[in-house]
Amino acid sequence: MREKHKKIKLILQFFEGSKKYFVAAVIASLATTILNALTPQIFRFSIDEVLNGDKYIFLSEHLWIVSGLLIAVAVLSGFSMFISRTNTAKAGENFAKNMRDTLFIHVQKLPMKWHDKNQTGDIIQRCTSDVEVIRNFVVTQLLEVFRTVFLVSVSFVIMVSMNVKLSLVTLAFVPVVVAYSAIFYRLIAKRFTVADEAEGELSTVVQENATGVRVVRAFGREKFEMDRFREKNDIFAKLWIRLGTISGLYWGVGDLITGLQVVTIIVLGAIEAVNGKISVGEFIAFASYNTTLVWPIRGLGRILSDMSKAGVSFERVDYIISGKEEAYGEQQEDAHSGYDIEFSHVNFAYEHGNEVLRNVNFAIPEGQTFGILGGTGSGKSTIIQLLTRLYELSEGQGSIKIGGKDIREIPLETLRKSVGMVLQEPFLYSRTIRENIAAANPDATLEEIRNAAKIACVDEAVMSFADGYDTLVGERGVTLSGGQRQRVAIARMLLQKAPIMIFDDSLSAVDSETDSMIRHALKEHMKDATVILVSHRVTTLMGADRIMVLNQGEMEEIGSHQELIQKQGIYRRIYEIQMSHDDRAKMNQQGEV
Repeated sequence: MREKHKKIKLILQFFEGSKKYFVAAVIASLATTILNALTPQIFRFSIDEVLNGDKYIFLSEHLWIVSGLLIAVAVLSGFSMFISRTNTAKAGENFAKNMRDTLFIHVQKLPMKWHDKNQTGDIIQRCTSDVEVIRNFVVTQLLEVFRTVFLVSVSFVIMVSMNVKLSLVTLAFVPVVVAYSAIFYRLIAKRFTVADEAEGELSTVVQENATGVRVVRAFGREKFEMDRFREKNDIFAKLWIRLGTISGLYWGVGDLITGLQVVTIIVLGAIEAVNGKISVGEFIAFASYNTTLVWPIRGLGRILSDMSKAGVSFERVDYIISGKEEAYGEQQEDAHSGYDIEFSHVNFAYEHGNEVLRNVNFAIPEGQTFGILGGTGSGKSTIIQLLTRLYELSEGQGSIKIGGKDIREIPLETLRKSVGMVLQEPFLYSRTIRENIAAANPDATLEEIRNAAKIACVDEAVMSFADGYDTLVGERGVTLSGGQRQRVAIARMLLQKAPIMIFDDSLSAVDSETDSMIRHALKEHMKDATVILVSHRVTTLMGADRIMVLNQGEMEEIGSHQELIQKQGIYRRIYEIQMSHDDRAKMNQQGEV
């Protein structure tokens, strides 16, 4: 009962702004039903009273009046149907728009743990195809239910008034059709769930292949990806063929039942007419009402089928809506004093995994540059994700503070506006370079955008393109090189003007010379910012005020570059591996060491 109440509440919420259209559609549909119910009565009257009677001589001599009446009813019925369909379309699209808006906004607020557990293709499927299934049922099929109930009620009352015996025969077929439809509903519900999930898996394969097209080409995985798609596509096709087979069986047997009903009424009606128990006009009118009733009742199976699909789709949509949002809180201008950072006894493990960080302790004074060095899986990126609260520390896992305040007490919007971040694999939109850089500050002028690009050492490359900053980049920035994408992302972050800046291995795709130029430019223009550099490259980190070395989730060493190379530790070994003798001499001459 609680689940049903929840569904009704959500549906009413999505109907916001659409109720007037839905009500207008219902009223217009009922008007159409009444007008359609009049037509057989006009035929009955014309046959029994006008053509075969002496009472309406004027009408029998002016049959165009009766014809005109039929035309007028048909025109009014058509107009009512137009009003109904138009308002149904408005109600349906507004309903779907509200649902899509709600889902998209909610997805933006779901934590990274939720996204880690759900495939992108499946999320897209829930926000598009499943929404359409729900829209079709709630707006179109519910309207059809109202119309069918009203049509059956009106028609049956009129039929009983003409012949009780034939009406009872007609009524006897109704429970047969309903019971048969209910059996079909039970058969199709579970199968549709499996088929819908298979469509989500198929969408995921397409999405992953499209976004990873460079990897597919680079490693010659085209055949593997095609075989993978064919496998998922075959499963998807077989499931829907099974559904089609069941639907075909349902409609075939259903046609037999409704055909029997029509034939039965025609035969019995003809007998009644021959015996003089009903007039010819009543017989024709009764047969017409019976035919009119057959198809709405016959469509009950389709409505039940759509209801089963809508129920499944609603559960899939509700799965997203029920996801617990991140606690953003209200943005605060003075959420903390200063931007020094402190990690105290931080331990962390991803869900159902081993600990990634163990008892990590360090502090970064405001305005300093802090380097983090470590191998794959050492916990470098996890530290960054915890600092920006992409993942949350639980009780007993230590604390992270900015300006002396626990970040769990800082509203998310405030925290993330204070922290700018560039990832190793930056995401670029399928827009112009100018729009990509300005994403962090839509009001930025071209001059501000170019200044940020110059600091990121990408302005010259951009200006070499025919369209300059109006150059369109492909999906995820595929038309740019790896180094250009990273530098565009750096420029974007610089426009954010955040007091804390994080570079998570974001210079890995540029050469050492460009790396050095970018670091010098950043140091020159961002003197007051607190900077965190995460890298596997010693040359990127050696200019930092302090460097922390992570090893399998634990802090192995910490100190300045000079202090660390004096020790016989991991940092020195990495330094000696990465730097040849000539390189070290050159760096010493430049004052880097």
